[in-house]
Amino acid sequence: MIALVTGATGFLGSAVARRLLSAGFRVRVLARAGGNRANIQGLDVEIAEGDLTDTPALARAVAGCEALFHVAADYRLWVRDVAAMNRVNIDGSVALLRAAAAAGVGRMVYTSSVATLGINPDGTPATEETPSSLDDMIGAYKRSKFLAEAAVRRLVDKEGLPVVIVNPSAPVGPRDIRPTPTGKMILEAALGQMPAFVDTGLNLAHVDDVAEGHWLAFDRGQVGERYILGGDNLSLREILTAIAAITHRPAPKVCLPHAAVMPFAVASELWARLFGGEPFATVDGLRMSKKRMYFSSEKAKCLLGYQPRPAVDGLRDAVAWFRDHGYPRIGG
Repeated sequence: MIALVTGATGFLGSAVARRLLSAGFRVRVLARAGGNRANIQGLDVEIAEGDLTDTPALARAVAGCEALFHVAADYRLWVRDVAAMNRVNIDGSVALLRAAAAAGVGRMVYTSSVATLGINPDGTPATEETPSSLDDMIGAYKRSKFLAEAAVRRLVDKEGLPVVIVNPSAPVGPRDIRPTPTGKMILEAALGQMPAFVDTGLNLAHVDDVAEGHWLAFDRGQVGERYILGGDNLSLREILTAIAAITHRPAPKVCLPHAAVMPFAVASELWARLFGGEPFATVDGLRMSKKRMYFSSEKAKCLLGYQPRPAVDGLRDAVAWFRDHGYPRIGG
């Protein structure tokens, strides 16, 4: 069986490609011409050059495929050009899924995000049924993913596309090559560059377990349903303490009020707009951190057989990968 994987040169997508290869799939990956392909180096995959904004390239990429895993997304918490992000995350997703349907692809997995879900005000874990609206979405990334998932649902309901939706939390582990916003936080903590923190919480899952969840959704998921692929709910203090133990560094002890950090985030964004690069902290990221982003994977566990390992294993593997790939100053 031939499966097209988008995003396979990135973090989660490369883990999905590896899982499919181990399951006996022939894997084709959509990759930009001239892009960094280190994450698929040595893998027995076919390259289809193109990107999500190139509709003819999408049609060529899905030709002859029987399965599609659409993992790719523009995942940044701060962007200069919101429209460009929307063209990738919303328009590109719709174009790809329609191209796959036209090519006769019989089964598709769309990678959404827990960012599209509601958050319980009391901090208890949210589920696939926790209500949310576009007004709840903070920042360009969350809004784009919310609108993209809504568009995918319409394709299922109105055009009969055979799509199963998965909502990963924050994957952590090896091959976070860019890195993702979560990976950047792990790296900075491992380098001893996070002396303080704010009171927030995240759901972390090992990237290889999230990839396994994609395979399980393909194999067992119900078309039109969505499944949270998460792991452990941890406060930021707990995450930083775990990284400190892994790297043999002192754990940060200073918890800063959100209001005290906001001027720094504003200044950081202004600096990025004036001089380029990405801000060290963002206003939207700080706004999101006011809530504990905790989620439950019970639906995926019960219906798909999803069984994530402890999240600290992912943190340990992430730190080891960063240490082995250009960051020798990391302790441990």
